Parts: sequence; C-alpha cells; structure tokens
Amino acid sequence: MKKSTWFPITLVLSILLLWGAIFSVNAEESVIRLEAEKAEKTGNVITALQQGTVGKSMNGEGDSLIFTLEVPEDGFYTLTVHGFSAGGAYKENYVKVDGQNVGMLVMEWPIYHDVEVPRFYMEKGTRKLSIEAYWGYITVDYILITPAEDLAEDIYQVERTLTNPNASENTRRLMNYLCDIYGEKVLSGQYCDRGMTGMEMKAINKATGHYPAVLGMDMMDYSPSRVARGAKSVTIDKAIEYWEKKGGIITLAWHWGADSQYILDGYDENGNPRWWGNFYTKNVTFDLEKALNGEDPAGYQMLLDGIDAIAAEFKKLAEKDIPILWRPLHEASGGWFWWGAKGPEACKELWILMYDRMTNYHGLNNLIWVWNGQDAAWYPGDAYVDIIGEDIYPDPHVHTSESDRFIKASKYTDTRKLIVLSENGSMPDPDLMLRDGTLWGFFATWSGDFIIHSGTKLSNNYTNEDVLNRIYNSDLVITRDEMPDIRTYPLPE
Repeated sequence: MKKSTWFPITLVLSILLLWGAIFSVNAEESVIRLEAEKAEKTGNVITALQQGTVGKSMNGEGDSLIFTLEVPEDGFYTLTVHGFSAGGAYKENYVKVDGQNVGMLVMEWPIYHDVEVPRFYMEKGTRKLSIEAYWGYITVDYILITPAEDLAEDIYQVERTLTNPNASENTRRLMNYLCDIYGEKVLSGQYCDRGMTGMEMKAINKATGHYPAVLGMDMMDYSPSRVARGAKSVTIDKAIEYWEKKGGIITLAWHWGADSQYILDGYDENGNPRWWGNFYTKNVTFDLEKALNGEDPAGYQMLLDGIDAIAAEFKKLAEKDIPILWRPLHEASGGWFWWGAKGPEACKELWILMYDRMTNYHGLNNLIWVWNGQDAAWYPGDAYVDIIGEDIYPDPHVHTSESDRFIKASKYTDTRKLIVLSENGSMPDPDLMLRDGTLWGFFATWSGDFIIHSGTKLSNNYTNEDVLNRIYNSDLVITRDEMPDIRTYPLPE
C-alpha cells in the first residue's frame, strides 16, 4: 500500500554559499560537479549563511533545486548528492531530468554524507536536473554527475532454491518458472481484492484483451482484531479460484491490525476511525520491541495469535498445493506501519519469528517468502528470504523503469535474489525497462484509483488507457493467457 500521503510534502533545502563556477568537469574522471548555491531555486528554498546551518523551515509543494548541465553523450549516469537530512531522520525526495522522474533521493542522517541515485538515462545536450519536494527537509551542498557502472553480468542469475527445504512440488515449480523467465520477461500483476471477477481485472481485460498473470490480495480482514469486529474476507476463496480455474499466480500481503487494547480512541486527521487503520503506527500504542523482549506478554501473544490465524487460512491453500508469494511486514523501513516503528532489529526478529512459526511449527510448505523492507539494514538474512520486493509510487503518468531502486535492491545481499516490483502506482514502460536493463520479475499495480474509478471504468489518473494497452500487449510482458500450466512446469534440477 502506498505510503500515507499525510506525511508533509514540504522541502527545506539549505544551500551553502560556496564560490565556484556553475559546474566544472574533470575530464580525466568525467565528473560534473554542481554547487547547490548556484542552482535555480523555486518555492521557499533558502540559502544558509554558513555550512551546517538551516535558516528556517519552509513549506510548499513547489520547493525544488534545479541544476542546468551539459550532458556529453547519451548514456547512463549516477547522481551523488552531498548533504544531509535537515529533519534528522529518513527523508525521500524526487530526482527528475527535464521533468521526468529518474529516481528517489533518500537521506537519513543529520550529518553531511554522500547519497547516490544510480544509473539513470540522459540524452546528450543541455538538461535540467532537479531535486523536488516529496517529503522534504534536506540540506544540499553540491551534486556530482558521473558515468554509471554497467549492470553486473550475473544480476539475473539468481538463487532458485527455496529457503524452505520442504517446499511443496508446485511451490518449487512456480519458483523455477519465475527464475527461468527472469531477465527475459516481466509478469503483469494487479491487486484486486475481489479476485478474478473484480472491477480492476474487468477493466484491464476490457481495455487490453488480457488479464494480469499475478493477482494480488490482502489478508487484512483475517487479523483477529478485525474478525472480532465482524470483518469477513474472501481472499482465500478467491486465491483458490484464481489458481484452479485460471492457473494464475497469487501474491498476498497483510495489513496486520493490532488488537483493540492498543488502538487509540477517536478518529484520525482524515476523519477515519482509528480502529480501521489499526496497522498504522499513528493509530496504535503497540510497541513491538516490548512485545518481543518480554515487557509486554500480551503483545507477544498478539503476535503469535495473528501469525496462527493467518497460518490457519494458508493451510487451506497448502492442502491443495497452491503456492503463494507471501509478502508480510511490508514497507517496514518507512515506519508508518507498527511493525517498522521500532527500527530494524525488532522487525527482523519478528520476520524470523513468523518464518519459523509458519514454516516449522505450522508446516506450511507452500510459501515463497517475499521480503519488502526496502532498506538493507532491515534485511533479515538469506535463510529467510526467497524474493526481494520494492514498492514504488512515482508521479502520475511517470512510466520510468525505476532502475535506481532495482539496483539498490540488488545490493541488499551478496546473494543474487529475484527482484520484483511488489507494488506500483503508474506502470513501468516495457521499452524503458529493456533500455535500462531493469527487468523486474513482475509488477503489481495497486488497486482502486490507481487503475479504476466508477466501477470498471479506467481512471487514467496514473496510467492512460493507451499506455496500459501497450504494456499489456508488449512482447516483454506476460499476461495470464500466455503463462504455462505451473502444475506441470518442470521442477528445478
């Protein structure tokens, strides 16, 4: 699910008064250096009087720094930004070239350091490179533009042996298929909580003549706290239907709701009852660290009860040998969900607890574990991860390959793991994925307004119908009708 838009979309850019040319080029190293104080500023961007100071906080969506540079030739480049998070914590802001997203600038520490946005494409000539407000609150000293390194030759030669040595036959077949096509094709995917007959699926089929190969759904309403409030879900029934009737692939996420005693009273700033958003940090008092270290025994029992409830549902799929791309504890490093609110160590401990309890205690052998922590410090270890997922929500109608995030994900571990675009808003363009060498294992567009409105009508708010049609009919993209029968697909040797 996309990060809550309730975070401030503001920018504080403290620009240092350093003298120098607008840019300088080191011919030997092919480095373009641009000083921030010479950049064009929009909105309420300010200039600091001396290094390390911030004049004052500024608000405004229009805040940006715009650098003008001469790109010597068509090709791939890496941006290095020297600066820091003025807010003293994790911050994200857009990087654009001539108005098009090429990556996300992530800064985390309140001291000067270098942050890279790797390997994005620029054409020869005069270009406008901008850092634009998304989350804001950063200080920039200077930027460097350098030729990007080539992709690693073995980047698509991934580990296909599942972490669970007792994985079922169909689970191993699915993993083998995913690895066989990786680096050559990209599976289409769509989140749709009503399954193969849901509105999102109908809209895509009506527009393109195809259905997505991967169906994404949520286990949210199987959370004990929500069941206690009368929630009911058809996710498991729809997963069985998609596998048995259509031969499709299923990926499941879990917006894990905290128990009632941890939910704050009242309503959030958007007027929603806090119990409804009981997976958000802001709506609960649950402290994962205390639950794990013994200070809150009831909290630890909540964790076990939640895992056991989901395991009971997954056993219905295991009995039919239906494999699941299982993506729990998603987007943890952002902190907006309670499982990420206490930092990486607690979250990793929870991941391992869940893996062990589902795999060894409950004997679930139909799960392919998709880790979606989005930061290397949160990676729980190769023994507990089969696939790495990244959730990316670029601006509307921005269809770049998101190469920088793909490369970032490839460096979470020294072991080659299959990498997927586990959630997206605007869909990636197949031609740009090919150009950039960024072939995600699959993409999975989020539901609702990201694809439809007013029933089955395409929203066009993020991906226009003509672009959608081109994506779903691309030779690079596999739709459901183009898939083999996974139940008879060869097992790995």
